[in-house]
Amino acid sequence: MELLIVSLASLLAGFVDAIVGGGGLILVPALFAVFPTTAPATLFGTNKGASVWGTAVATTQYARRVEMRWRALLPAAAAGFGGSLVGAWLVTVVDPGFLRKALPFVLLAVLLYTLVKKDLGRHHAPRFTGAAETWVACCIGLVVGFYDGFFGPGTGSFLVFLFVRWLGYDFLNASASAKLLNTATNLAALGLFAWKGHVWWHFALTMAVANVAGSVLGTRMALRHGAGFVRIVFMVVVSTLILKTGFDAFLK
Repeated sequence: MELLIVSLASLLAGFVDAIVGGGGLILVPALFAVFPTTAPATLFGTNKGASVWGTAVATTQYARRVEMRWRALLPAAAAGFGGSLVGAWLVTVVDPGFLRKALPFVLLAVLLYTLVKKDLGRHHAPRFTGAAETWVACCIGLVVGFYDGFFGPGTGSFLVFLFVRWLGYDFLNASASAKLLNTATNLAALGLFAWKGHVWWHFALTMAVANVAGSVLGTRMALRHGAGFVRIVFMVVVSTLILKTGFDAFLK
């Protein structure tokens, strides 16, 4: 029964995550609810062991239909991998708790900006080319990768928003690009968790199959309905993140 519950949660998480990120909002609470006495590191590691596969498959699916800007994105993914490793190491020596109270307000600012700028992310008009685009993408990868390793909640949403706002991508292209970087940051975190023995592989592998199935469905829906649909899902996910992180920071 436990495996069935977390696998269903992983299916839904893969679906949501493939569209705009935020799958951790579903899968991580489900793991903590089903295994309340388990060490958090093990649950986080098991989450990464399942979700990284769905994110990788979503990247592949998007790459077949969306023109990925590989010259900028591959170095950015490498920067994200490195940033995530540094962040994951730093969290072993510094308590990230100070971010809990700030995060809901940062997410609220992102949501309000998206609501006010009604045309934001509706049209794909990259602002940079060549080396400039690569440097900007690498900055995004490094900073958000570090955040993912150090703290984590909202990583996918931050990646999408920055690709839209800073690089001028539409929401569909931003989501596709974010999946590549998120795969790299997840791999870095998974490597550290696995090295420390914090992954339940017998659960993670079954959950990974469910996550991939949800990811394929979510990617197809995003590709079918386009940037406007992804924008709406983005706002829903960010709104949910605000409620969840706000509750954790001030009421829990």
